[in-house]
Amino acid sequence: MANSASGTRLGAWLELVRWHKPSGRLILLIPAGWSLWLTPNAPPAPLLVGLIVLGGLAVSAAGCIANDLWDRRIDPLVERTRNRPLADGRVGVREALALLLLALVVALTVLLVLMLGLPASGRSLCLLLALAALPPVLLYPSAKRWFGYPQLVLALCWGFAVLIPWAARTGSLAGGWPLALVWLATLLWTFGFDTVYAMADRDDDRAIGVRSSALSLGPQAPLAVAVSYGLAAAALALAAGLQGVGLQGSGWIVWPLWLLAAFGMQREAALLRRPALPRSAYGRHFSRQVQLGGLLLLALVLGQLP
Repeated sequence: MANSASGTRLGAWLELVRWHKPSGRLILLIPAGWSLWLTPNAPPAPLLVGLIVLGGLAVSAAGCIANDLWDRRIDPLVERTRNRPLADGRVGVREALALLLLALVVALTVLLVLMLGLPASGRSLCLLLALAALPPVLLYPSAKRWFGYPQLVLALCWGFAVLIPWAARTGSLAGGWPLALVWLATLLWTFGFDTVYAMADRDDDRAIGVRSSALSLGPQAPLAVAVSYGLAAAALALAAGLQGVGLQGSGWIVWPLWLLAAFGMQREAALLRRPALPRSAYGRHFSRQVQLGGLLLLALVLGQLP
């Protein structure tokens, strides 16, 4: 019985940080990969990649816990979220706060290890970026109460997944247009897929009185998603071109893969125009963005080959 109870408790913790749904974790790590493989001295060392993955998982876990703490009274009223551990009582508030603290400690530990190999200026920059990321990550869940486009706040959070790896790899943010473009691509892509995620909850959100870009954009939401994806793919391609990715040797493969991913994103956006879509369609869209974003990352990795 004790083992059963322990397993149930562990399962609830894993649900709280969404590790039972890996798509949401991968979709944060993909822009970090874009950043690492577009730095001037790419490809990155395996140790750095591992630390970025671990840090990204810790920050993602902290964000999920903070989200559920903010929404523990709203989630029971929404069909998609009513069975989350805090919403249905399987995890208490104190327990969630302890797990939040643990996730932040892991993230801080990873940051300190990353800083060891940097010059003093690079260490200060990484620390400042990490501190700057915390407020939007922890406050994003409240944005739906006071801002019509909370998905923009999440996009800003995702932007740090580009800036911190770049700073950890190069020791600065002097990346010029390539860095600015991959950061912009991440913001646009994030705004697009999270708007689609919010489309599944429109009826519940409207009834509760919370906001989302899906509600604010109304019938124009599919168009806004398509434009966001198109601009994101274009910005990432331009960043790759400016860095010389895919211009030598067998790296040409980046461009057919980029075209396939860009077309796939537009196809998925077009499907959102179909009438009376079931809620499950929006979840499938989210999962496909993980695949398409991952395809863009694969293109960048292969584009660095000699």
